[in-house]
Amino acid sequence: MYTEDTICAIATAPGGALGIIRVSGSQTFESLNHIFRPLGRKPLSERNNHEAVFGHIVANGENVIDEVLVTIFRSPNSFTGEDSAEISCHGSAYILQQVMQLLLQSGCRMARPGEYTQRAFLNGKMDLSQAEAVADVIASDSAASHRIAMSQMRGGISKELNRLREQLLHITSLLELELDFGDHEELEFADRTELNQLCRTISAHISRLVNSFHTGNALKNGVPVAIIGPTNAGKSTLLNALLHEERAIVSDIHGTTRDTIEDTISLGGILFRFIDTAGIRETNDKIEALGIERSYQMIDRADIVLLVTAPDCTLTEQELAKIQEHCLGKTLIHITNKSDIASGSNSTDTISISAKNNTGIDQIETLLIQSMEGKANESEVLITNARHLQALSEALEAMNRVQEAMQMGLSGDLVSMDLREVLFHLAEVTGGQITSDEVLGNIFKHFCIGK
Repeated sequence: MYTEDTICAIATAPGGALGIIRVSGSQTFESLNHIFRPLGRKPLSERNNHEAVFGHIVANGENVIDEVLVTIFRSPNSFTGEDSAEISCHGSAYILQQVMQLLLQSGCRMARPGEYTQRAFLNGKMDLSQAEAVADVIASDSAASHRIAMSQMRGGISKELNRLREQLLHITSLLELELDFGDHEELEFADRTELNQLCRTISAHISRLVNSFHTGNALKNGVPVAIIGPTNAGKSTLLNALLHEERAIVSDIHGTTRDTIEDTISLGGILFRFIDTAGIRETNDKIEALGIERSYQMIDRADIVLLVTAPDCTLTEQELAKIQEHCLGKTLIHITNKSDIASGSNSTDTISISAKNNTGIDQIETLLIQSMEGKANESEVLITNARHLQALSEALEAMNRVQEAMQMGLSGDLVSMDLREVLFHLAEVTGGQITSDEVLGNIFKHFCIGK
């Protein structure tokens, strides 16, 4: 992994007044000494940790490129755990590129995507789940996704799994201690009733983490909300009203929307992904029929369904029954549109609105936020990473085998094998069982360069 190399990268987006270049590796200060002239004669290698040093970046020993501030981070008290430095200079693309070229000439190499965070993981500054959360913090686009990512980066998942691992290690050690004294059948170090109860508790905990992926993934990528109903009921007008922009084409012609239209907006700190669907009606048009079939598919994928009807646009009993069948286990909000031409009545999950006049939209937004309340509990650990889900699912399968073996009264050596498999999969989440360069490279390749 070339962890002995000294790496450098621009860590800020182009166009700003200031730019930051990060350098990390064993030759950080030696490389900077070739191009940096500090105010005063004391070299960087003799400066204190976390000290900010003003000076000039120079080329060929005399040509001043820029006035900069270099901040020192000495090993192991740095993000990567290595000797590191950050060069704060002016944000000119020319200046940044000149500084980078000088660093490359002085012995550094360009950092790969995510290499700083990867080094932090390899040097024990964070575990793998925390390292992956760094990318989620950068990509977060709502208060909910940011809160989840920050919790994970601070070790929320790690702490949960460490508690489970301690309990599992306790069970494993007791069972394996019995094996060491197998000649003494009268000795039983592990109370089977107590172990059964502990196994059930651990299984329930892992199961909760696995089941939390649906909510966690929705909060991270946007809660899918399908807008469905008969043609000409105002679904596209409602989408535009919710997004506060003309996103979908609006027309009085039935069947205008023939494919799904998606867009997102943050409400109450939660990202919602709205999906406008083709109007449901009987049709002989093959293209429109495909769109209607896709509407039902979108209902299956959604967490929340907004069923939009109007006094002049209703559904048949068969269509309504089919929609309700697809909505089982989902939040279904019935909306009666066009209140500007006919009055409607409000109830807990039925709202009378006029999407055209933007009346009643705030009620829909309130219901959407309320539908997610409790699912984004700040103190609850949520799984948002598909790799974590896979490892935890495999751990749960192994844990179920442990419970079955305990109930059947199988010997401790057989139970211990499955317990060790549970421990293995839990360690996969935090990186304890990942040693392949290829696997780690695949995890970090989607990171930003400079992070």
